[in-house]
Amino acid sequence: MSLKRILGGLVVLGLIGLGIFWFVTQPSPLPASVLTADYKPNLANGETIFNVGGCVSCHKSPGQEERLKLGGGLALGSPFGTFYAPNISPDAKQGIGAWSELEFVNALQRGVGREGEHLYPALPFTSYAKLKLEDVRDLYAYMKTLPAVDTVDKPHAIGFPFNIRRLLGGWKFLFFDDKPFKPDPSKSAEWNRGAYLVLGPGHCSECHSPRNAFGGIEADKRFSGGPDPEGKGWVPNITPHADGIGSWTEAQIASFLKDGFTPDYDSAGGSMAEVIQNTGHLSDDDRKAMAAFLVTLPAIPGKAPKKP
Repeated sequence: MSLKRILGGLVVLGLIGLGIFWFVTQPSPLPASVLTADYKPNLANGETIFNVGGCVSCHKSPGQEERLKLGGGLALGSPFGTFYAPNISPDAKQGIGAWSELEFVNALQRGVGREGEHLYPALPFTSYAKLKLEDVRDLYAYMKTLPAVDTVDKPHAIGFPFNIRRLLGGWKFLFFDDKPFKPDPSKSAEWNRGAYLVLGPGHCSECHSPRNAFGGIEADKRFSGGPDPEGKGWVPNITPHADGIGSWTEAQIASFLKDGFTPDYDSAGGSMAEVIQNTGHLSDDDRKAMAAFLVTLPAIPGKAPKKP
């Protein structure tokens, strides 16, 4: 075979590969047809999703006391660079006040921004994709009632090649399951409610699971803890293993989600203290449901390594 034919074949293969890459990595937003015009939002439910979703923990400006002013600015360290939580207040210019409902839904459930760009999974859309559409719509309506803040967003400090957003399409292809939560008919209504809250809006696995070199959750070790992505120690195992919460009762887990006190009278610290400030606003029934689900997780070892 001639060199010319070999080179020609390589060019064709390269173009085919580029075409496949372009197809696989393109953003996949939901169409406008998913939103019915006659929907009436439930603000109380929107507030519940807001609280269990932990919006305050990331989007309240550092050092600010008012929990409902979501001006952003929190630095989120990672092996890929530093992400800065954006302003998600209803400010029309600096926040999401000018966002349409569909744009909001696509950001949370597809990881797609207003300009059709891929969003970084520092926004846990990988979990929010499991939300019921009506819950996302209720959340959108509730967030419109919050105070507007005119804080300007900080740009992410992400180096090459991670600043190429198109590559996130490949990451999504490998690690993003956009299927909504499906109740288990063999389980109780309480268990299914807890599973939904933990796996969906609560996005507990996003912090409490180890990740691989590409930043994807190691599925067989989900909820078993792992290194803090910001390099600040170890995120605890929350499976019912001896390394985790195996000795905790459902009542103790529910109580911890309310006040942050462990069964041995320790208290939640660091970012978990922020989480408790959110779950503390949930109903007792929702906290009990989350506990009912957590105690049924597979018991997976995940003990923090000993300090040298």
